[in-house]
Amino acid sequence: MPAIETDGLTKRFGDFVAVDALDLTVEEGEVFGFLGPNGAGKSTTINMLLGFLQPSDGTATVLGHDAAGQSRNVRQRTGLLPEGFELYENLTGREHVVSAIETKNADDDPDAIIDRVGLEPEAARRQAGGYSKGMTQRLALGIALVGSPDLLILDEPSSGLDPKGAKLLRQIVDEEAERGATVFFSSHILGQVEQVCDRVGIMNQGQMVAVDTIDALRDQMQAESTVEAEVSAVPDTDTVAAVNGVRDVAVYGNTLEISCTQPEAKMPALRALDDATDVTDITVEDASLEALFEKYTNGDVPEAESAATPEAAPATGGDAA
Repeated sequence: MPAIETDGLTKRFGDFVAVDALDLTVEEGEVFGFLGPNGAGKSTTINMLLGFLQPSDGTATVLGHDAAGQSRNVRQRTGLLPEGFELYENLTGREHVVSAIETKNADDDPDAIIDRVGLEPEAARRQAGGYSKGMTQRLALGIALVGSPDLLILDEPSSGLDPKGAKLLRQIVDEEAERGATVFFSSHILGQVEQVCDRVGIMNQGQMVAVDTIDALRDQMQAESTVEAEVSAVPDTDTVAAVNGVRDVAVYGNTLEISCTQPEAKMPALRALDDATDVTDITVEDASLEALFEKYTNGDVPEAESAATPEAAPATGGDAA
């Protein structure tokens, strides 16, 4: 059974359609990246999944429950790190965690959770009103982890985190997925998404425009890869340039830069180069998720690939509702 499944999920605010007939499937145990520019419909989607907003049309099923009619069941098994998490200024960090444990009738050790998210014990005993953004995010993550939820919804979880905190976040996401939890990861920090997510979905103007693995999205967009090869002596580059899928071969001193429009062209191009000279070092750079995101949200998708793939799609945080 999928962890999240939507069928024609739609939300209108007057004449404005924030989410337009969203069909999305997120499998159990998957780390799913939910992406889109501001106003794409990501936050509205998340709010419908949690039952905070009622859909105008369509349905959402979360952990086997109807999100609109059984939202309490959904939230009891879901850990949420919302964007713009607000603290109770007069409570300590530890009291926040204890309150979450009591609310969920869980038996977690609050100090173990605080330690897991890297919040210093001394800070956890202070009133949270003076917390930095990074400390607030760590505490919010700890609260989301209470009760070992079956589904984690993380909306902009990297916001305010320093590199050490961002690394810890990735580690926790990996650990949660390993124990079988589903992670719905909505973020504008695409480098984080690329490192932790099995698949990504990209929303734009209320619709899912793409959903797949990052490698598959690169293929669909015919995104270029660049191979930089250092050689002992620069050969005639015609044989490399003749490889199907190679767009260009540029020479910079003893380095050849091979631009490939098809991922499968990289190895034949390197073999052709290796036949012509000694290759001493290789660097391969694939199109980044940032580049793919830009193409999909700017409408640069090839016509045959403009619809989301049959597997379904996701969304991210921060939009018009």
